Amino acid sequence: MMGKYACLNNIAEVGLKRFHPGFEQTDDLNEAEGLLVRSASLHDMEFSDNLLAIARAGAGVNNIPLERCAEKGIVVFNTPGANANGVKELVFAGMLLASRDIVEGIDWVRENKNDPEIAKDTEKQKKQFAGTELEGKKLGIIGLGAIGVRVANSAVYMGMDVYGYDPYVSVEHAWHLSRKITHVLNVEDIYKECDYITIHVPLMEQTKEMINADAISKMKDGVVIINMARDLLVDEKAVLEAVDAGKVRRYVSDFPNPLVSGHPHCITTPHLGASTEESEDNCAKMAVDELQEYLENGNIRNSVNYPNCDMGICQTTGRIGIFHKNQKNMIGGFTAIMGEAGINIAEMANKSRQEVAYSLFDIDSAADEAVLEKLRAMEGVYRVRVIK
Repeated sequence: MMGKYACLNNIAEVGLKRFHPGFEQTDDLNEAEGLLVRSASLHDMEFSDNLLAIARAGAGVNNIPLERCAEKGIVVFNTPGANANGVKELVFAGMLLASRDIVEGIDWVRENKNDPEIAKDTEKQKKQFAGTELEGKKLGIIGLGAIGVRVANSAVYMGMDVYGYDPYVSVEHAWHLSRKITHVLNVEDIYKECDYITIHVPLMEQTKEMINADAISKMKDGVVIINMARDLLVDEKAVLEAVDAGKVRRYVSDFPNPLVSGHPHCITTPHLGASTEESEDNCAKMAVDELQEYLENGNIRNSVNYPNCDMGICQTTGRIGIFHKNQKNMIGGFTAIMGEAGINIAEMANKSRQEVAYSLFDIDSAADEAVLEKLRAMEGVYRVRVIK
């Protein structure tokens, strides 16, 4: 038996089939070593001591208590980029719906479906739904991660003048970014220049309601704001005031709520961003791969609360993973305990992420329970895990 996992939401079968023989699905959360989750909230959940990792089949992790998990040595994974194409396509659908008055046009056709003269009347009425084209317009993208880069590159091919803002853009994403994109260093340049603005940043304290009344006041008259990322990134009361005043032409959101749903000049989709068969399959496969690699080998890839750390497959007698505070003398303490027990460390890795750290040790002889207890007793240690 390699491990037991539980699913808190429906996870695509194509992903679950990737588990190796020896992994078993369970309905008993107390015996599960790994959890697979999509939207279920875990903030009020008590975590069993058996739980080692949580894999979120999606990008956002605001439904998971990351700090509490870190302090229990529970690794939380997400699946960045797995749903990027699905969200990208919905962004363009939103821009097209906002620019061409397509929704109102479809509503008019439905309202007049029984009119025998509908074809003739269409020619009289269609001017009110004419709208504008995307080609030649300026698109501002806030956040150049997996989704933002795809939106930017596709917009270039559609003939848009693209501005991108992301002070923390990764080297990987920068390499994939078209050279035709104007990379601005101040988000206010996006506000000032762009006809369409789409936001693709994670929801954090510093990004909450970053699109607010002050930001909107700096935008061009008639701007279209698109939010397919997280509802709380936008101060929607401020947006609606701007919509009513004519400052904002359209607000497109993927997050229905009583404030925006049905409001004139707001186009709201029912959280469809990642809800494609392809996105759900990709997220499930990526989440399972991450969870399985960690449970089998202790390697961390795409964690949101611990650093990435990969030592491949263990070639020695044993492997130990230690979760601990990122503070001085920790490594020295670990090696001293193992050295006193006559354990040779063949290879090791230590990675840190803000206040926490993760250390992997491949050792030439097994660590007995006495050694493990000494490691667990060290101040600042959250968890000691025997991987092999």
